[in-house]
Formats: sequence, C-alpha cells, structure tokens
Amino acid sequence: MTKFDEATQAIRVDETTYDVCLDPGYAIGGPLNGGYLMAVVLRAAVDASPFEHPVSTTAQFLRAPVAGPARVEVERLKAGRTVAFLRARLVQDGAAQMECLVTTATLGDGPPAYADEQPPHLMPPPEQCVRLPDPRPESGMTLNAQMELLFDPPTIGWLTGEPSGRPESRAYFRMAEPQDPDPYVLALAVDAMPPVVFSAGARGWAPTVDLTWHLRALPAPGPLTLIGSGRLVHDGWFDEEVEVRDSRGRLVAQSRQLARVGRG
Repeated sequence: MTKFDEATQAIRVDETTYDVCLDPGYAIGGPLNGGYLMAVVLRAAVDASPFEHPVSTTAQFLRAPVAGPARVEVERLKAGRTVAFLRARLVQDGAAQMECLVTTATLGDGPPAYADEQPPHLMPPPEQCVRLPDPRPESGMTLNAQMELLFDPPTIGWLTGEPSGRPESRAYFRMAEPQDPDPYVLALAVDAMPPVVFSAGARGWAPTVDLTWHLRALPAPGPLTLIGSGRLVHDGWFDEEVEVRDSRGRLVAQSRQLARVGRG
C-alpha cells in the first residue's frame, strides 16, 4: 500500500458508514486539497457499490475540513445491471463538510470506438518545463511534497509578476512516491494545479464551490498531462476545466469546477 492509498483509506463500519482519517500532508496553506478529499470519499462510495470505478462525481464543498478523524456516510440511490448511483457525505465533528453524487460502473480496457487524439494544447517536452519553488515550511503547503508537477513555463508567469493574462495552467503530473495512476490518483490530479485564475492576474486562496469530474478511461502507467483553462472570470467567480491524458496520450479524465476568486 502506498502513502496515498493509506491517506485515502476508508474503513467500513457498517453498510452506510466509513471511518477515515484526513491526512495533513495534503494541505494548501491550511485547507485540505479538494481532489484529495474527493479521493477519500470515492474510496467509500466504490466500496459500497457493486461496480469498480467512479465514472462521474459531483462534489459540493460546504466547509473546509481539517486533518484528523472524520467519516463518510453513503446512501445507495439506485443500482442497475451496468450503473449504480450513490450519495456520499463527508462528516466531521457532526457537520457535513462535502456532499457528493457518485456514479459507478466497471470500465473495460478495450480500444475506444472514437477518440480525439489531439489535446487542446501541445505541451513542450518535460526537460523544457519547470517546477514551482519549494514553499516555505511555515506556509502550510504540504500538498507539494506528495506529487511532482512540471509546468509549461508561460502558465506560471504569475510567479514572477508576469501573468499571461489568460486563465490557464498546464503541467506534467506524477505522484512523488512511485505509483501508477488509478481513478483515485485522477481525482487528485484534476484539482492538483494552481488555479487557472492566477494566470489571469488574480492571487490568493481560490476556494472551490462545486467540482464535477468524469473518469473516461483507466490510465496507463506513467506520468499524466494536465491541461487547464477557464472561460470567464467575473464578479468574484471563475470556472476551470481540466483535461487529463495518460502516458499514451489518451483522454482519461475531464473536470469542470466553479470557484471563488481569491484575495491576495
């Protein structure tokens, strides 16, 4: 079991309840990363489902849970021959922290009937990409140590005061500990990059309000490519779409989230 597997483990208490322990290693300046929280909830939801894979997840982030004990409450809504629907709630100290609607199925590994092989943006080779500087120990940015991100340089111009002016973020992704990507790693990956609004000139914590992502295929071993973009920044809100491709270039996950523009 890898460190990430342990950090997202859900222990079954009864048919509808799972004990979890939220890991402080997945924090962003204090709050825990939303993708990490989804991975925790999905462990419980899939265990409660007759199918193996979380093919669609919609999460609403009600509060910012802290590291430590929590539980996941799962309600089975409907199950058919190929698809099951569940509701899952992350609860801490008696209060709901996150609500999820999860659709599960079992994906095969055969060739697609149709696939768009052209990503929305061609990444430079990894040797031309850059890492963000290590955060200061007092910053509470522990998430960085759990994964490796190599960024397309134009998308992190905000770091030196030269944002591109477009909401965008692109990077190669892999876990810091050797681990092939799986659906739970993909849940983390879709929310792993800095907010795309940074490249549009905004700064500060940008809390996610609602995030929906789809598992499109089981990823091949190796690094992932994350391509993020936004369409509108307006009235304190922005949207962010992320496309995830595996080491073979196949589309394996898609996400869209609505978030608040942070205050620097």
